Amino acid sequence: MGIKTVAIYSDADARSLHVQMADEAVNVGPAPTSQSYLNISNILKAIESTGAQAVHPGYGFLSENSAFVKTLSEAGIVFIGPGESAMADLGDKIQSKIIAKNSGVNTIPGFDGVIKDTNHALEIGIHHIPTCYALLTFTLIILNFILAQSVGYPVMLKASAGGGGKGMRIAWNDQEVIDGFKIASQESLSSFGDDRILIEKYIDNPRHIEIQLIADRFGNALYLPERECSIQRRNQKVIEEAPSVHLDPPTRKAMGEQAVALAKHVGYVSAGTVEFLVDSQRNFYFLEMNTRLQVEHPITEFITGLDLVEQMIRIAANQKLAFTQDDLKINGWAIESRVYAEDPEKYLPSIGYLNKYIEPVSQTGKNDVRCDSGIVEGSEISIYYDPLICKLSTYGETRDDAIEKMLKALDSYVIKGVTHNIPLLRDVIGSKRFRSGKISTKFLAEEYPGGFKGVALNDKSLHELVSIAAFVYAKRDLRNWKWGTGKEALLKGALNERVPNKWNLYVTVSKEIPPVNVTIERKGKDLHEEDEFQNGQTSTIRAQWPLESPLINAYVHDNNHDGESVITTQYLDALPLGFRLQYLGSKFEVSVLNERQYELSKHMIEKPKPDLSKVILSPMPGSVVSLAVKVGDLVNEGAEIAVVEAMKMQNVLRAARVGKVKKVYIKPGEAVAADEVLVEFEDVDN
Repeated sequence: MGIKTVAIYSDADARSLHVQMADEAVNVGPAPTSQSYLNISNILKAIESTGAQAVHPGYGFLSENSAFVKTLSEAGIVFIGPGESAMADLGDKIQSKIIAKNSGVNTIPGFDGVIKDTNHALEIGIHHIPTCYALLTFTLIILNFILAQSVGYPVMLKASAGGGGKGMRIAWNDQEVIDGFKIASQESLSSFGDDRILIEKYIDNPRHIEIQLIADRFGNALYLPERECSIQRRNQKVIEEAPSVHLDPPTRKAMGEQAVALAKHVGYVSAGTVEFLVDSQRNFYFLEMNTRLQVEHPITEFITGLDLVEQMIRIAANQKLAFTQDDLKINGWAIESRVYAEDPEKYLPSIGYLNKYIEPVSQTGKNDVRCDSGIVEGSEISIYYDPLICKLSTYGETRDDAIEKMLKALDSYVIKGVTHNIPLLRDVIGSKRFRSGKISTKFLAEEYPGGFKGVALNDKSLHELVSIAAFVYAKRDLRNWKWGTGKEALLKGALNERVPNKWNLYVTVSKEIPPVNVTIERKGKDLHEEDEFQNGQTSTIRAQWPLESPLINAYVHDNNHDGESVITTQYLDALPLGFRLQYLGSKFEVSVLNERQYELSKHMIEKPKPDLSKVILSPMPGSVVSLAVKVGDLVNEGAEIAVVEAMKMQNVLRAARVGKVKKVYIKPGEAVAADEVLVEFEDVDN
């Protein structure tokens, strides 16, 4: 648009991508948000020193802070977003719910006010309605007047000023209200500078569907096609898509019109999002309104052809919307995956430097793969901010097309240096249930009741993986052989703890002319013994792998069955007796043993796992918020020991057994590393 930009940054973000891309950049303080990105005074100084005329707030921090909008207005600076009054009314979850009711919008039963303290929260939570009523969901609207006075468990505690899942806890009983209120209010204060908490009825098994709004200063307010954000963990969105398979045209129109009515009721301008919970019968209920640009806005841009940030800037410049409601059609399908630096099996953030980073690109030459990221190779993922690496979005003419492009993009996304959640994203998007569209906000809990443990290989995927392993071995380790001799090498499969040692391979390499052809033969779980795999089952691989690249693009043909699989695998690194591959998003170790090594490996004693029952370890790098014990204290199983915060999320650490505190190694405010011992116990004498 020809507009010069100024980036603000904290000490921790000095080398961030947005700083490199902007025309100018100004440091606004140290890493802690209260001293930088939430420091209005320092931001005003940056505006003054650069002569900036307008501010776009991005996604978080002060993006929904009406006091910031007022301060800018008083200084004669344009805020690229809604006005102070509308933001104050709709950005506050408590006030927005009241306004939504007055605007004729369906709302969730709950307490319409600020929760004063834990006792107040308990008063609301314990006023149980009859059990038969407590089991009912959205479809029984008639109970609204009962629930409004008596919420009943389960309840949702959430930050009035919050978003992004921070400051949100579900409570099913009194103790969970007490614990949840404390943690939610602390997280809210840390992230948004506001510790007010509201309580409303927790609705079980809903879909999370939101309506994007755009409104100008001339009375025009329009709704765009919906986004579904039901795949969540810890109330944070993980995968989004637009549109939703669940909505029909009448429901879409009704939701959009209610969202527009809410916006017009308060004179809202700019982009905003009204979020709803929708039940199986397509009854929908107002959840909250985000008075800012959403992280998932790229998928709306894909299916509408609009640039929402450009529209926000034009509206802030007093321009009229150049399109009408009738112009806003659904064109194709888009999916967004939030790629996080975190352990997907523990849902814990990961910090470190990205020593290898390659973003996926379109395989079609079209604009159908989009990466919105703030990092480059060499960037640091720190403990101070959200661990989001990238918003990876794909577009297709159909939902299946968008899914296939997403799977290929995830397979070719190279991230080394930190643990990432691509294994989980890949498993969810590739699952039959996700493809069917039968999803809800409980998807992850239902599909992975014991937590995500990595991809589970079936016979087909195992065959594909060992075929790729055979190719890698031939390409990497046999490349100096005289090709075409038919010389054989043995690969013993030891992929990881989730995949049993059920295969041996004899590899016969035909020639070294790319693509290299490799035929593999599977002969049983022990040498020359048959098992459930067909003896003599073979595959032929055509693959391309420049050794300097981590990406292996292969065509695997199972010679015993029809069909050919197109697979992208990543070569990660070498091991003393093999190598590691990333397949279907998950990491696998391949051991390459000759017959003698294999026989000796049977006699190797496994290293015993350490006894961690007498210590409390920090599950992640972070800082100690509070410590609940001292030396000599007797603690029961489940007792709170400490609270550790990382990336603005607080984690309560509890005792796994009865014990007596022997040593305490930490103090509140101290930084701790992942797996650092915080508290040590000794047995209690009987």
